[in-house]
Amino acid sequence: MTRARAFRFGVFGENARSRGALLETARRAEDSGYSTFLLRDHFIEEPFGHQLATLTALATVAGATKELRVGSLVLSNDYRHPVMLAKEIATLDVLSNGRVELGLGAGFSKAEYDSAGIPFDPPGVRVDRLEEAIRVLKGLFGTEPLTFAGKHYAVTRLDGFPKPVQRPHPPILIGASGTRMLTIAAREADIIGFQTVSTANGAMSDDPSGRLAPAVSQKVEQVRQVAGERFGEIELSMVVTVVFAKERRQAAERFARERAWLGISAEQVLEMPSIFIGPLDHIVDEMRLRRDRYGFSYYVVLDHAMEKVMPIVARLAGT
Repeated sequence: MTRARAFRFGVFGENARSRGALLETARRAEDSGYSTFLLRDHFIEEPFGHQLATLTALATVAGATKELRVGSLVLSNDYRHPVMLAKEIATLDVLSNGRVELGLGAGFSKAEYDSAGIPFDPPGVRVDRLEEAIRVLKGLFGTEPLTFAGKHYAVTRLDGFPKPVQRPHPPILIGASGTRMLTIAAREADIIGFQTVSTANGAMSDDPSGRLAPAVSQKVEQVRQVAGERFGEIELSMVVTVVFAKERRQAAERFARERAWLGISAEQVLEMPSIFIGPLDHIVDEMRLRRDRYGFSYYVVLDHAMEKVMPIVARLAGT
């Protein structure tokens, strides 16, 4: 039997919009036992609010911390050519002494693409580009010059510099929900960020069906089947919501009601792998149970919940 992967926790710094707020959040996260500080990759205000430029902000955080890992959740592949992204990530890994995690996605926000004049191609085309970009990135992180000829990218005898500290490359996280993205992640990713919200129509939709336990279980099983022997090497991650409450059922009913989740019962909410409701001891136990059941060991919380979740981090991080 494969030994369970140790828990770790990340903070999503999406409300840090100044140097002071950015560094205060990151340092507090580091002091409290969080493993990673993560940023989104968007340049329009909706739906998450304005965001600082991802790589520049992460470099600032890395320079102001000692052990905290820094990462993207996730970089939209279409916003950067993979040759330039490889150089940026490798440089950040060198300057941070090997503390980078590279989160990648195919891009989903049609409004954002339209605002920048970037063609919003069908999902299959965007995913094709991401798949090729991963090959380019891994090749440039490698020891030999890369020659690659794909449908979307072509690289000729290019030797990436600098080489990242982490070998063979910084851990690659792929954010995935659909069948094809999960398949690519199962083959290529070191970490899989399981999406529980729908982005299928070019915008984010809080459809609860993707959060239901059977849906998540099916996705994990797909990854397991595709990954085969390497499944045990993949870290499974998820952005989670934590609600401390004595009366779990009442809190779950209120949670569903506030989000207008019609037809979703309290029992279904309580079983959602991305939602934890109850007293501290119950949530700690539930995280252990869900690690055994699904394999999730890397949980990410939004920065506004960082303080609240600290007691859980203190109990579980590294165990």
